[in-house]
Amino acid sequence: MRLQVDLRSKVPAYLQIVEEVQRRVAAGELAPGDQLPTVRQLAADLRINFNTVARAYRMLDEAGLISTQQGRGTYVVERLPAGRSRRLRQSALETLARDFAAAAARLGFSPAEISQALARALGGEEPPEGRSHE
Repeated sequence: MRLQVDLRSKVPAYLQIVEEVQRRVAAGELAPGDQLPTVRQLAADLRINFNTVARAYRMLDEAGLISTQQGRGTYVVERLPAGRSRRLRQSALETLARDFAAAAARLGFSPAEISQALARALGGEEPPEGRSHE
């Protein structure tokens, strides 16, 4: 499993890890019983502080999403209740929307332009004539 963290983001690295694991579980990319990298391994892979990863894993463990077993590793929990699964999926969607909006804003698009682009993407509408950002 390969997680990514954007160190330039305003979102702290530990929250990015939490959100990424939540998103992957909600999307089915991480299945119950899948093993996560060790705290040390993930910290080394991401080139971030060990304590940052430990904090993310602690939050995920407290949320009941993962379980760390001393000497055995960290695993995705076996089953999530339907309500929690829906909340995780909703949280993943909110994260994706926030990331998309932030990336578009960094490119200089206004909230109205971002909203219109998303509406076109969802509805398959054609972009307005004469309006291009190339």
